[in-house]
Amino acid sequence: MTLAEVTAILLTSSLILVLVHHTAVHHAAEDTQPAPVTRPNFIIILADDIGWGDLGSNWERAAPSNTPHLDQLALEGKRFTDFHSPASTCSPSRAALLTGRHGLRSGVTHNFAVRSVGGLPLNETTFAELLQKAGFYTAMIGKWHLGHEHPYQPVNRGFDYYLGIPYSNDMGCTDRPGFDLPSCPPCERVGGRGCGPEAGLPLFENQTIVEQPLDLWDLTDRYASAAVSVLHRARKWKQPFLLYVALAQMHVPLCPGGGAEQRDVYAAALRQMDGLVGAIKSASDLVDKENTLLLFTGDNGPWEKKCLFSGNVGPFLGQWQTSRGGGSAKTTTWEAGHRVPTVAYWPSRIAANSTSDALLRYREFSEERPSAHEPHSSLSCSSSGLDVFPTILSLAGVDPPSDRRYDGIDMTDVLLSKSDEGHKSLLHPNSGAAGAFGDLQAVRLGRYKAFYLTGAAEACGGGRGTSQLHDPPLIFDLSRDPEEACPLDPKGPEYLAVLEAVQREREALLWDIATDNVSTADYKVERDAAPCCNPQLPACRCHRAGWT
Repeated sequence: MTLAEVTAILLTSSLILVLVHHTAVHHAAEDTQPAPVTRPNFIIILADDIGWGDLGSNWERAAPSNTPHLDQLALEGKRFTDFHSPASTCSPSRAALLTGRHGLRSGVTHNFAVRSVGGLPLNETTFAELLQKAGFYTAMIGKWHLGHEHPYQPVNRGFDYYLGIPYSNDMGCTDRPGFDLPSCPPCERVGGRGCGPEAGLPLFENQTIVEQPLDLWDLTDRYASAAVSVLHRARKWKQPFLLYVALAQMHVPLCPGGGAEQRDVYAAALRQMDGLVGAIKSASDLVDKENTLLLFTGDNGPWEKKCLFSGNVGPFLGQWQTSRGGGSAKTTTWEAGHRVPTVAYWPSRIAANSTSDALLRYREFSEERPSAHEPHSSLSCSSSGLDVFPTILSLAGVDPPSDRRYDGIDMTDVLLSKSDEGHKSLLHPNSGAAGAFGDLQAVRLGRYKAFYLTGAAEACGGGRGTSQLHDPPLIFDLSRDPEEACPLDPKGPEYLAVLEAVQREREALLWDIATDNVSTADYKVERDAAPCCNPQLPACRCHRAGWT
């Protein structure tokens, strides 16, 4: 089913629901009994490798906007300009989103591979598991990347239904490769390798591979159809629901369709992603508009080395690093690596056209500078993907396990415009570019950010720069310098006051982790661990009968 067909179905459904609503209102007028308390529904949409400046509502210079549905979502909901992914690569970010815990606690500090035997440790608890036990219908569509062996699969981690790929869409060959740099050849039908591992990219439904290698060019339509089906299934069963959609966009290879020319591929893929978000939002509005929280965010920033197939970082250029060679987005702790576009929508609860932007608000309305003795003022950072776990559980009235500690905070009051208080501090772990995986590479405190370790991802053109330890750390004031170009003078009173506060926060967190219930992920790889529906054929080729 194509996006156009999904839209037509939604329009037809809307006419039916108008009649249903009219009848319901008529009967409600005759019934004076108070309505029972209804638990909210949750839709979490996670984009892959998306840039903060990719949303037109974030970055007016990105004109014309390629995200009209997301821009409208921001007009009807709340836009977070200072929201951060928990890590700057796929697996650690997703594990933290689902558990509310940094990788140093959950054990997921870097990406799992095609041949990984492990995944998110089984003693870690996802919000899907807790909601499922509380009676929610739970479904996931999209990229998992937290283990593809049986115990680690989504249907064993709290999801009643799953449709998607087990890891990134470049971790296996396909017959019709999309746009990538360097470009990928197709899977060879007789021997040899395609792009990445010789195994084709598999599509799972629950625990079964239904197609290998899958066709990336119709994946968006499949996801749209599956998402709409999930929402209507939940309505039919009269259950509160959780739908977690982990998009393929904007990770390469890009497969936007429509005959896009190479120079327009990224914009076309953005429009494709935006259309999918619009279809999900329309279906959700028809199913239970006033009782559904929809949150759109990203797993990390753009993959710079992909050049024209990489996203827009907005003002967050990481100039200190880029001036020394190398990239400053995905796999790094520069702002472009983890500051992600985020929008929350809940018509009955979240004020329309509202914004959470503590730093921008400070710059606009206050010219006063905090004294050297109060370096981080009363302003807090905004929010993080770590906060999704405690916020969803709080809204659902579900308690998390009490035998471990969490890094996220309940941002219900921030969502509902009752508070502007986010994190006083955020700690950004390394997960791919420099140093040991999971190291606390940077610390954010109010408007300040301190780097203990800098390192560069590969930039467009191949430059990398060098990794450097900083003792004392580099400290930037993001309210004056969002480009992260000019660190504070390490001999100045402002720097010294900030340093003392940063050291205190960092040491407190490291001690808290050291005394916590910490897990260890299994990162072993074995050749036979790669998903393969038919080892006798090149690329593990198969197609389940009846699957479309």
